[in-house]
Amino acid sequence: MSTYTKETYSEVCEFLGLLGAYYISKLPNKLVELFEENKSEEYVPHIKTNIPIKDQSLSEDTLAIIAVLNLQYWCEDENEIKRLKEVYKKNEEEYQRTLQEKYNSDDIFKNKRKQYEPTNTTEMVEYKSLPFYKRWINIIKRRLVKRY
Repeated sequence: MSTYTKETYSEVCEFLGLLGAYYISKLPNKLVELFEENKSEEYVPHIKTNIPIKDQSLSEDTLAIIAVLNLQYWCEDENEIKRLKEVYKKNEEEYQRTLQEKYNSDDIFKNKRKQYEPTNTTEMVEYKSLPFYKRWINIIKRRLVKRY
């Protein structure tokens, strides 16, 4: 299991510890055991009770797990469940839209075509020859570099 996942489970365990036994008792024992057994022993999350959860430096995966736990086990009002599902659906659609815009293959190739289109203009480049002594210095430098 990755270190990131273990740290996420540590944050979830810390959050559950702050909620108390009432909310933990609503979760399946196997799920709580999964979090406990696979959490990181080195990482110690710091969740402050006086700061809203969204303003804390928790990972996105931790927030997602907490949201799923809330929807599946803690939320008892049907209207609230419907509202949460709509919010989650809207968030997912927005996320997918940003991914589509960011990684749209048509746009990626269009930008590259525009960037590398050849131009039809031809310009004359003036060639200035180096003085005789500079050419000899360059020749000597190249030969010295080859030797060493």
